[in-house]
Amino acid sequence: MSYVSVRITLADSSVVIRSGILAVLKRLDTFHFRVFEISDPEQLKSSLAWQNPDVLIINPVFLSAISLQQIKKETPQIKCVALQNFLIDSAVFKPYDEVISIYDGEEQIIDKITKLVHAPEEEKRHESLSAREKEVIVCVIKGMTNKQIADNLCLSTHTVITHRRNISAKLQIHSTAGLIIYAIVNKLVELDDIKGLVADTDA
Repeated sequence: MSYVSVRITLADSSVVIRSGILAVLKRLDTFHFRVFEISDPEQLKSSLAWQNPDVLIINPVFLSAISLQQIKKETPQIKCVALQNFLIDSAVFKPYDEVISIYDGEEQIIDKITKLVHAPEEEKRHESLSAREKEVIVCVIKGMTNKQIADNLCLSTHTVITHRRNISAKLQIHSTAGLIIYAIVNKLVELDDIKGLVADTDA
């Protein structure tokens, strides 16, 4: 049996609620979930930067240091799920891709999560890159090291490595030559700008 690997960040201050969601996720045996738990709203922004999750399940009250719009802008591929554990204006949930209530039954939660994350592997390979990942590609094909890329884009070296890993997973491209071709075809760079690099790669 093949498993779809999914990274999930679960953000809520209640250990009881987080444990309940984790228990439900374990019943989804068609997925391999890697779950990161966040209990402090102040940790959200920094945690998302290195966790780079596919799905964020979050209590809306956590959104203090960073907005949902900013999260989606920085990681366009992320699916955001609101965790509703008290009565709140329904308008709050409109920007979210899905809403899970603590009053949902197990089957309802499983159905919502399955619909949200289930996608053929082939589709996942070609999912769109984020703006930041495109910037990393351009730096890579210019021959910059991870540290140089980090300094140029004001990121940590660890974040750059994570972006490069995600780029390889999405595009299934594992060489600089392959990235050069991808960048040219998708107009991330002009051919004239990298003629020397192309020559060096061919040599």
